[in-house]
Amino acid sequence: MDEPITRMGTEECWEFLRRHEFGRLAHHLADEVHIAPVNYAVDHDPATGRRSLLFRTAEGSKLLGVVMNPDVAFEVDEIVGERATSIVLRGRARRLEEDEEHRAENLPLRPWVATAKWNVVEVDVTEVSGRRFELSRPWQHMTPD
Repeated sequence: MDEPITRMGTEECWEFLRRHEFGRLAHHLADEVHIAPVNYAVDHDPATGRRSLLFRTAEGSKLLGVVMNPDVAFEVDEIVGERATSIVLRGRARRLEEDEEHRAENLPLRPWVATAKWNVVEVDVTEVSGRRFELSRPWQHMTPD
């Protein structure tokens, strides 16, 4: 039997991230930790090899949080059948300046709801890790006493 948990390599993690578009951003706001769903896209500069995540957001607590404290974590998960995948990133977020926002136009980054999201935020990834889990779900086979 294969191991129930498999570590994913860096390239495998980035490929998974490229194939998905929805994740959760964990950020600080004042003395609290918040988590928010966001749709995102991977930005990759082939000339430098640099990869980051971009997402759009409106004015509000998410943008204020990353401006006040740029340290963030980001998670993308998937469950298909009896296999789960989880990717976790850590990095530093920053609102892109007006002359850099065009980078989002070259990516499949579109709002899921019809609300104005003029701010583009980049997460400069400093650490990425991923795991695959073979799910046994033993509780499904248990019977009540």
